Amino acid sequence: MKNITKVQLGQNGPFVSKLGLGCMRMSSVWGGSTPDETESIATIHDALDRGINFLNTGDFYGAGHNEMLIGKAIKGRRDDAFISVKFGAIFHNGQWLGMDLRPIAIKNFINYSLARLGIDTIDLYQPSRMDNSVPVEDIIGTVADLIKEGKVRYIGVSEITADQLRKANDIHPISALEIGYSLADRQIESELLPTARELGVGIVAFANTAEGLLTGELKAPLAENDYRNHFARFQGENLIHNLEKVDVLKQVASRKGCTPTQVAIAWVKEQGDQIMPLVSMSRRSRLPENIAAMDIEFTTEEMNTLNTTFAIGAILGGTYLQR
Repeated sequence: MKNITKVQLGQNGPFVSKLGLGCMRMSSVWGGSTPDETESIATIHDALDRGINFLNTGDFYGAGHNEMLIGKAIKGRRDDAFISVKFGAIFHNGQWLGMDLRPIAIKNFINYSLARLGIDTIDLYQPSRMDNSVPVEDIIGTVADLIKEGKVRYIGVSEITADQLRKANDIHPISALEIGYSLADRQIESELLPTARELGVGIVAFANTAEGLLTGELKAPLAENDYRNHFARFQGENLIHNLEKVDVLKQVASRKGCTPTQVAIAWVKEQGDQIMPLVSMSRRSRLPENIAAMDIEFTTEEMNTLNTTFAIGAILGGTYLQR
């Protein structure tokens, strides 16, 4: 069952599924509980069967558990999967300690990732963000050396500035930029997205529902133990205001006979041929809805309504990544 179209990452990069599978939620997220491994592997298998070949992970997801999980899932199916790995983030007991992007560290990280994944080459390898204490030249140059060694096929970057993207691309062609992008988080449209388009860099867009804000399922206030209470956009009057915006999204979805989540994913998909929505899933039951979102199209009026309602700055409290 192959019903997913392809997108090219970079001017001379690989063709991968237009919808990507984020695997982070298949492991313990920052010290939380671990989802059912059997169901997670079945989800990866089902995604591959449906033509979703882009599997996204990080070597720090679940302290390596996520890579081992993917390794089990793709055993015997290596050619069906395109593996994207982020590196460089340092965690201890679920707490973020910082970044380590020294060349010596990168050379260490890659070998552990290859062993956990059970593969010889990582398709897309990328620093999870830039570390200002290490020159971009050293970071990208080291990954370029790994390409020469046959351990990496393509270079990606994540959560960087337009200037950093230009500098990185000058050192070695960058195939993909992984960045948060949604109706609620459109800040990249001012500088970073135009730069990526100019350079021919593909966009791997995560957080399409802005950490659940755009699902239409949130109600104010959130439960006291909800981790999103740490983010300004989910607090007090900000959340009430933001949910009023989401009501418009729900109305558009209702008229189209789909869910707000599907509209949110479809909007990202419609922003350009070089943009891939990256959707995190850990259950097979989520696949049909998210795949169906890739077939949704908008009228000019619907797109204008969404773009006006969710103009840059319309969502109060900054991006969900800002505490």
